[in-house]
Amino acid sequence: MAKKKVVIGTRGSKLALWQAEWVKSELLKLNPALTIELNKIKTTGDKILDVPLAKVGGKGLFVKEIEEALLRGEADLAVHSMKDVPTDFPKGLHLAVICKREDPRDAFISQVKSEKLRVKSFKELPKGATVGTSSLRRSCQLLSIRPDLKIEQLRGNLDTRLRKLDEGKFDAIILAAAGVKRLGWANRITETIEPGISLPAIGQGAIGIECRVEGDFINKLIAPLNHNETSVCVRAERACLKKLEGGCQVPIAAYATLAGGRLSMNGLVGSVSGDRIIKSHVEGNPKDAESLGLKLAEDLLSKGAKEILDEVYGKDIRPVNGEIAS
Repeated sequence: MAKKKVVIGTRGSKLALWQAEWVKSELLKLNPALTIELNKIKTTGDKILDVPLAKVGGKGLFVKEIEEALLRGEADLAVHSMKDVPTDFPKGLHLAVICKREDPRDAFISQVKSEKLRVKSFKELPKGATVGTSSLRRSCQLLSIRPDLKIEQLRGNLDTRLRKLDEGKFDAIILAAAGVKRLGWANRITETIEPGISLPAIGQGAIGIECRVEGDFINKLIAPLNHNETSVCVRAERACLKKLEGGCQVPIAAYATLAGGRLSMNGLVGSVSGDRIIKSHVEGNPKDAESLGLKLAEDLLSKGAKEILDEVYGKDIRPVNGEIAS
């Protein structure tokens, strides 16, 4: 007899709950007789809010406790933001589904109370403006264009980050456009930053579903939610990340797109200060997505990315294959 109750493991933030509720609603459309419950789990990344993610290190800051719940049988599937998901999984678990991607770009949100800072774009920020972001990937790329800016740490959920901006603690903040749009705050976006200025994080804008490898019911249940185009692109990006052994200590970005039957992918590794940026580009058959991701990583390494990675890892604890702060 088919299982009637399904438990979704999720973080408790507004965005995480929105994503879990979306997956729940999609599953109920396909299987109205199901009972689906959410198991809200606090992760290490949710508990540590006063330290930059780049200094925390470790593997799967936003997924580890949820994966443990899956292995204990306290959840049947887990819903994640793909940019938080490490490239390696605990034995018995796998990434079964990658859902259709929302806008993968970064969103620039400026002050609304200050007349001086009612700017319409990132490039219009006055000299020395304070910009909040939790991501070394973003700060690296923005500083390479505007070294005069003052980048400050911005942690917390989306509503917390927007509140800090409104309180005047920052002149502007940078967030993932996908989360802002999903929570209904698209009207707050001053400018959506194109990938040519700020290349997105690996998997940004996509939702992933993780579950136990064994268990035909759950794997078959969630299979229709997989979006092939998104899956191809994100798996290519993650192959690049795995080869680079990237963690949140280093600014790494990769973004793939499909058009005209071809997969096109850009990658980047930069120094924390933004004074050195290594870029590369590959194209090929979507069937070779992961091989293309590896090729992109190898080209970045050959151009000098290895020196940047070694330099950063020499100063900090080398991360396990993993997550990108965003």
